[in-house]
Amino acid sequence: MAAKRRGILRFVFDTNVLVSAALTPGGKPGRCLAVAMGMGKILLSDPTVLELSDVLLRDKFDRYATRESREAFFVSFVEEKASVIETSERIRACRDPNDDKFLEVGVSGKADYLIMGDQDLLVLHPFRGIPILKPAAFMAEVQKER
Repeated sequence: MAAKRRGILRFVFDTNVLVSAALTPGGKPGRCLAVAMGMGKILLSDPTVLELSDVLLRDKFDRYATRESREAFFVSFVEEKASVIETSERIRACRDPNDDKFLEVGVSGKADYLIMGDQDLLVLHPFRGIPILKPAAFMAEVQKER
């Protein structure tokens, strides 16, 4: 893998990848999240938790999964499977300033990978030495290592 191995790996996922994983756990984002959780920690910050809650619980997703199942994913994910960290640096690097919060988590949390679906973030690959990959690209990299 491109990231340095130093025990438990640290990952940051953007909101759209996490929402996709919640709605279709068997899809690429869901499988990617499961693999990453098996390899290490998923890092969040208060702003990324708030955005995930807001987006995941939107009524437009009712046709894909019940609100109850989305709430259960959120509570389980945030409370049991992810680590919420405080960011130590303000970053202004993304062409969409709303996405800078993911870079802040990655840098502050010393992430090994940023798993993103947002083109505004993907164009920054790598960011300060941290690979920014789509879920499919990360899964391909993991497969090469096996």
